[in-house]
Amino acid sequence: MSTTLERPATAPAFQQVSAARKLKNGVATTLVWLSFLIAVIPLVWVLYTVIANGVKRLPYSNWWTQDFGSVLSDEVGGGVLHAIIGTLLQGLVCAVIAVPIGMLVAIYLVEYGRGKLATATTFMVDILSGVPSIVAALFIYALWITTLGLPRSGFAVSLALVLLMIPVVVRSSEEMLRIVPDDLREASYALGVPKWKTIMKIVLPTAMSGIIGGIMMALARVMGETAPLLVLVGYSSFVHWNIFSGEQAALPLVMNNERVTNSMDPGSVGFDRIWGAALTLVLIIAVINLLATLISRIVAPKKK
Repeated sequence: MSTTLERPATAPAFQQVSAARKLKNGVATTLVWLSFLIAVIPLVWVLYTVIANGVKRLPYSNWWTQDFGSVLSDEVGGGVLHAIIGTLLQGLVCAVIAVPIGMLVAIYLVEYGRGKLATATTFMVDILSGVPSIVAALFIYALWITTLGLPRSGFAVSLALVLLMIPVVVRSSEEMLRIVPDDLREASYALGVPKWKTIMKIVLPTAMSGIIGGIMMALARVMGETAPLLVLVGYSSFVHWNIFSGEQAALPLVMNNERVTNSMDPGSVGFDRIWGAALTLVLIIAVINLLATLISRIVAPKKK
């Protein structure tokens, strides 16, 4: 009995790309590059303006080590140490409150969230993410100061920033947790590991690098908010460490105070202080982002 082997079908001949498809590809590529340039040009312009106008103040040694309490409002000299301390303290307290809440909400939505409660939680996070900073400040003012009778303080500012930071932490952490493959969870369950321990030992360490990056970006975002500072705390030209009472400066408040009390003419004291404070805030945020990148690489799962 003889058998015949069927010859494999020959592959279709390569067809040359038509001129119409080349044209469409060229148009799409051009539009993508134009969109990129349109998005980058304002960013580069803003950075150039801030650096060009603010770099004059940064070489002064007292800019980083003194406050404005020892100089007159229109006198050259002084520094923003008081504002740097206030900005970092308010941001740190905000992160201590917002990060655990945001991560726990994200874990609930990804790992446990089912039914009406999860739907309502997602809806409230979406609503909170669109709340303007002035609305969050007025809410804290009505609750913390008007209703409870507590004083204006840096802590009240941190509470308002918490309302702005939580939805960003929830969304970024939620996306990072969803990226973790379900195979890792199922393998852990198959070995008899409880769900809570799977989340703590498998899911969170796998997603932690991305979660840290999202947290740092959320913190950098809220540190530049001005409305809560204007509503919930007064400006102080001296270093003030007590975040729970008294007036406390921050870098956005320095810019607003100099705008109100001094001239905005180029070359004036107020002009230099405003742009110097703006550049200082940009540098602090840049350092935070660099630290986030470094920490993310350290805690990222190692490939074997």
